[in-house]
Amino acid sequence: MATKNKIINKEDIVSLYMDEVLEKGQKPKSVYHFAKENDFEETEFYAFFGTLEGLEKEIFRLFLVNTVDLLHKNAEYQGYDMKNKMLSFYFTFFEVLTANRSYVLQTLKMDRNPLRNLSQLSSLRESFKEYVGEILTDDYRIEQEKFQKFQEKGIQESAWLQLLMTIKFWMDDASPAFEKTDIFIEKSVNASFELLNVAPLNHLIDLGKFLFKEKIYSKQ
Repeated sequence: MATKNKIINKEDIVSLYMDEVLEKGQKPKSVYHFAKENDFEETEFYAFFGTLEGLEKEIFRLFLVNTVDLLHKNAEYQGYDMKNKMLSFYFTFFEVLTANRSYVLQTLKMDRNPLRNLSQLSSLRESFKEYVGEILTDDYRIEQEKFQKFQEKGIQESAWLQLLMTIKFWMDDASPAFEKTDIFIEKSVNASFELLNVAPLNHLIDLGKFLFKEKIYSKQ
């Protein structure tokens, strides 16, 4: 418990918020109530977060930050190809989620409107898309430059949808040690990278360019 004699930091606020949600089974009514209940000043909260909703979003983003930090501590990780980096991310990320499973389940099921629950994941979404962009390699990038930006956005969005599906699967998984989630991760990531094979697409683009030139220049 934080006291008024102690300078509260961001990590303290995150920990206190998660504990309160778990212990009371509901979110604090306001920043004022949250600060008073935990014996710190409301202004101390605003030094790190603008709203309770912002704090909720930051908690899920921190799950990703912690995951990436753990990955970079593995000396072998940097030598992995994109597929194995993604697999490593998934397995590590869901270890982090599992360590906080009670909080994740409670907050993502708290509101009857699933869209309101998913709004907590908006910061996680942006950070995850950045991560995917960072590990994207030329093996999965279209050669034609003008298509690359469109393709990269498509890969990031599809990867995010896949992560959402995996989170839902994990939330419903009742198998020991969530072994079914591990199987789902491996199969879904393998399948997604099969679909990312851009060689056929490059060939189609080349064919389209050839046909376009033939059609245009044959009229001249």
